[in-house]
Amino acid sequence: MATATTDSPTRPPGHDWRQEYAYTLGEQAFVYGFPYLYNARLRHGWMTREPATEMTPHSAVGHFWHGRHLFDASDREGRAPNNDTLYSVAWVDLSEEPVVLSHPEMGDRYFTFELAAVTSDNYDYVGRRVTGPHAGSFALVGPGWQGDLPAGVRRTATSPSPWIIVLGRTLVEGEHDLPAVHALQDRYRLTPLHLFGRADADLPERRDVLVPADPARDPLAAWKTLNAMLAENPPPAHHEILLRQFAEIGVGPGLDVEAQPEPVKQGLVRAADAGMALLEEQFRSGDWARTVNGWRYPPAELGRFGDDFVKRAAEQALFGVAANDVEETVYLVAFEDDEGRKLSAGRYEIRFEPGRLPPVDAFWSLTVYDADRNLVANPIDRYSVGDRTPGLLTDPDGGLTLSLRPDPPGPERAANWLPVPERGEWFSMLRMYLPRPDVVDARWQCPPFRRVP
Repeated sequence: MATATTDSPTRPPGHDWRQEYAYTLGEQAFVYGFPYLYNARLRHGWMTREPATEMTPHSAVGHFWHGRHLFDASDREGRAPNNDTLYSVAWVDLSEEPVVLSHPEMGDRYFTFELAAVTSDNYDYVGRRVTGPHAGSFALVGPGWQGDLPAGVRRTATSPSPWIIVLGRTLVEGEHDLPAVHALQDRYRLTPLHLFGRADADLPERRDVLVPADPARDPLAAWKTLNAMLAENPPPAHHEILLRQFAEIGVGPGLDVEAQPEPVKQGLVRAADAGMALLEEQFRSGDWARTVNGWRYPPAELGRFGDDFVKRAAEQALFGVAANDVEETVYLVAFEDDEGRKLSAGRYEIRFEPGRLPPVDAFWSLTVYDADRNLVANPIDRYSVGDRTPGLLTDPDGGLTLSLRPDPPGPERAANWLPVPERGEWFSMLRMYLPRPDVVDARWQCPPFRRVP
């Protein structure tokens, strides 16, 4: 007959069970709440800090920040940026009223405005794929708003959170095309509904956003920030059972984590550290992807992971603030060659067989990043190669071979050259804008990188 004992082979004498319970439950709460934490810091930084570079977003609430130059190797913030589009981004507060997003006639130029909730999940789009190229005005609507919109203003889906981020991208055909894109960006507008239609409207500027607690000064900073963000952006009703459990350790909308017993607070400090490491390891593992020829194909749910909290945190928030729906873009990532070896210093080729170029309805590009997720400095200032690269040389049979190496392959194949680092590991990303269905379901398989002498 079994008997209960007070001794445990895995706990030191006197160990308080509450610390361990707070640690195990806290790790789950950290994963759940990571997008709220990440976006609190991102939003506050964009609003209040002097930008590190001219490519670092900096604008008031409800105002666009526009990137005016394509990213190059001078940006060292490890964001794995694209070299195809200019960004136009804004944090928007929909808690009081809708805000109207307007854009001019876009012609046949690719553009998109990704609308993402504070959870990092997309909830709608404005752009070529969803709303078309013609000039228009679109109401961004927050939870619970009821009312009428002016004639000619189209309503987008209701945001699940009062705060959203708008991630705009506008295709640039090259340096010569920048003035034309700047002119379009200058006509992108975000207008509070009560001011819409007034030519003389003075749009308010405010930067008074929630200030995240400082982890350098407070070991419970993550939890205090999370509790404040959950109060500002209430979670959906169907998460109630989770939030009831998290409340037992002081985590939830408006709760005071300082009121918890000391063992609980100690467990939460450990949980925040472990949770961050877990998310980083999960993304690097590639377990979220289907690997084909060394390329990681994203799952169809990317961009809207919703209740899959680990992927929502790691693949969406941690890796890129938010992730485009796969119908908008598919990003394939490769870290290894055709023999499973890490891509590193040396010479490589990738060959697309005749008729097997990336199948897209907009455009595609191949980019290389160093191990720190930065673009690779090189003497010709080339950071991507794709279907818009002038002078690409096709193979005699109509295929296309691209050369990835630190040194030029010779003048006859210079257009097909994408420089890679002279030393250390690197990785590549193939971006496909408006991909066709056979990309989304991985029936089109990207060829692998092959190391060459």
